[in-house]
Amino acid sequence: MTRSASNPSASCTSTMIISADTAEPPSPPDSITTSAVNGSAPSPLTGDQNPSLSSASSSPPPELHLPVSWPQDGKLSLDWIYNLMACFDWSSKNLPPSEFPSVLPVHVFDSLILVASKMLHKEPNCVSVDPFQPNSDTGDRAASAVVVVGDVHGQLHDLLFLLRDAGYPSQNRLFVFNGDYVDRGAWGLETFLLLLAWKVFMPHNVYLLRGNHESKYCTSVYGFEKEVMAKYSDKGKHVYRKCLGCFEGLPLASIIAGRVYTAHGGLFRSVTVTPSKRLKGKRNRKNYSNPDTKTLSLGSLEELSKARRSVLDPPWEGSNLIPGDVLWSDPSKNPGLAPNKERGIGLLWGPDCTEEFLKKYQLKFIIRSHEGPDAREKRDGFDGMNEGYTIDHIVESGKMITLFSAPDYPQFQATDDRYNNKGAYVVLEPPHFDNPVFHCFEAVTPRPKVNAYYDYEEVIDSDEELDLASMVTA
Repeated sequence: MTRSASNPSASCTSTMIISADTAEPPSPPDSITTSAVNGSAPSPLTGDQNPSLSSASSSPPPELHLPVSWPQDGKLSLDWIYNLMACFDWSSKNLPPSEFPSVLPVHVFDSLILVASKMLHKEPNCVSVDPFQPNSDTGDRAASAVVVVGDVHGQLHDLLFLLRDAGYPSQNRLFVFNGDYVDRGAWGLETFLLLLAWKVFMPHNVYLLRGNHESKYCTSVYGFEKEVMAKYSDKGKHVYRKCLGCFEGLPLASIIAGRVYTAHGGLFRSVTVTPSKRLKGKRNRKNYSNPDTKTLSLGSLEELSKARRSVLDPPWEGSNLIPGDVLWSDPSKNPGLAPNKERGIGLLWGPDCTEEFLKKYQLKFIIRSHEGPDAREKRDGFDGMNEGYTIDHIVESGKMITLFSAPDYPQFQATDDRYNNKGAYVVLEPPHFDNPVFHCFEAVTPRPKVNAYYDYEEVIDSDEELDLASMVTA
C-alpha cells in the first residue's frame, strides 16, 4: 500500500504495485524502444531474463553483450541501457572488482562521462522540471508523473529494484534524483554510471542533482575513490578524476512543475553583496562577504542561480557559501537560521524559514534528503528514518519532507544491530503535483558478498564531525 502526504499515518509495505504499467513486465519485444519510451517499459532484470538473479555463474549468459561497447553513432538506446543494467547486475555477483574493465572498458567509460559531463555542465544551478511536455508523435502537451529519489549510496541492487518498481523513465514518467549516488555502498561507480546513461538517453526526463558525497573530500573518506582504484587499477586515477569533474557539473536543486523545490540538503543563506571602491580597469566590482551569524537571512532563487557550483568541495567559509548550504544543511525545530555546528558546514533552518520560502515562491513542498537512519537517531525531536522518509515541517503554505532511498543502510556496519530501515521514493502526480505519494521498499537480499572500500569500523557513521579543514576550497 502507498502512503500520501495528506494521509501520512497509512502503512507502507515493502512490495507494491503502483499501477498496471509498473507491475512485473512482459519479456521485451524485438522493437523495445518505442513501447518503453511511451510508458510501458519492460524490465530487463526479471528472473527469467537475467540468469544472474537465479544462479551465479562465472560465464556470462549469452543474452548479455559483454564487454559493453559504445554505439557507433554515439546515440544510446533503451536496449543499450537495459544491457548495461543487466551487465552491472551480473558482474556484481560473479566477477571480482578487478575484472570490471572486462564489463565496461575505459574507453566506453570515457565516452559516457564526456557526453554526460557536457550535458550536466550546461544545466543551470536550479533546473526547472516541466512535466507538461509535448508528445513527440502528436505534439499535444500531456502531463507526466514525477518520481523523486533520495540518497542511494552505491546500493546498486536496491536502485535496480526502485527503477523497476516505480517504472523506468519514459515519456510519461520523469525522475529527479536528489544526490548521494556514491560512497559507503560497494557499487557507487555502477550506480553513478547507470544514472548518467539514463540522463544521456532522456535528458529532459531524468535530472541528477548533486549530493554532499559528490565531492573530493567525502569520496576520499567513504570509499568511492578506493572503489574506483580497485575496479580500474592503473586507470583508476584517470577514471576518478573524470568522475570528480562530472560531479562539479551536477545541478544543485530543482523546481518541479512550479510547485516543489528539491535539493540534497535544503535551504541556503543570502550572501551579502556590497559595492566596493572603483579600481582602475575594473568596472562594477562587487565584494561578497560572510554574513554575521546573528544576521543570517534566507537566500533567494536568484542568488542560487548565480552561485559557483563547479568546486570539488563546497566551501564552508568565504564568498561561495550557497553550494555548501544547499548540500549540507539540515532542518531544525527551532525558528530561524543558525550555523550547522554538528556538521561544521551549512545551516540549520526552522519551520518559519520553510514557510517563508514556500510562500515567497508559491511552492507547496520542499523535498530534501541527506539524513539516513544513522544521522536521524542523533537528532532530538525528529522522527527516525525507519520508513525512508519523514515529514519534518508542516506550515501554512505546505510541508518539508526528508527522503532517503537506501534501505538497510549503511551497507557495512561495525555491529550486528542494524537499522533495517526501508527506503522510499515519492511520486508527484498531475495535474497539481501537490499530494506526494510515498512508496516504501525493503532492501534486496541477499546482497552479493563484497568487501568494503573504507574502514567502516573506524569511520563515523554519519557525516557529522568531519575534518572539514582538509576540504579543498578552490
